[in-house]
Amino acid sequence: MLFTRIEGERVTLIPLEAEHAEALFECSRSPEIWEHLPVKIENLDEMRSFVQSAIVESERGEQFPYAIYDKLLGRFVGMTRYLRISRPNRNLNIGWTWYTPDVWRTSVNTECKYLLLSQAFEVWRAVRVELIMTTSHSRSQRAIERLGAVREGILRKKYNGLDYVVYSIIDENWYGDEGVKARLEKKLGKHGRAESDGGDRN
Repeated sequence: MLFTRIEGERVTLIPLEAEHAEALFECSRSPEIWEHLPVKIENLDEMRSFVQSAIVESERGEQFPYAIYDKLLGRFVGMTRYLRISRPNRNLNIGWTWYTPDVWRTSVNTECKYLLLSQAFEVWRAVRVELIMTTSHSRSQRAIERLGAVREGILRKKYNGLDYVVYSIIDENWYGDEGVKARLEKKLGKHGRAESDGGDRN
């Protein structure tokens, strides 16, 4: 699997680098961002550590993180990652996604998911992509379910003592007239401008 910059209509997913830490901290100042995540970033040093940790995991081949750049606003607006990459099994996760509140209820999240899933299924030929979130994050769960992802169950005290919900999209779910790809493309519209996704934050 080759991880590269991904260009969308509104967003660009840029491979994460240490130099992104300051811009990411500036867009992460709202406490609401961290309500449903297992960490809370409260200062620049914590963001630098957070970014560096993601880069180290990337160098090990265990994940690949992106900084999300919004062309409309002309600045970075969040982060996302491929996680738990299993090349032999053609499986991976999408997670650790967060956005500044300035782009909640916009096309940003929809297009990010579309770009990440397209690359996973169509470039790398993945057969399974998982999405995992805390059980308290009901808004994000509803958004994922509307795309056609299948809820598989609850992982109790999986990370940092929190319970997580597991969703999956397999290759058969991605393709077809009623598949996840078609649903995302309908939301994005032919010009790449999405309808509201119901406020999915990550």
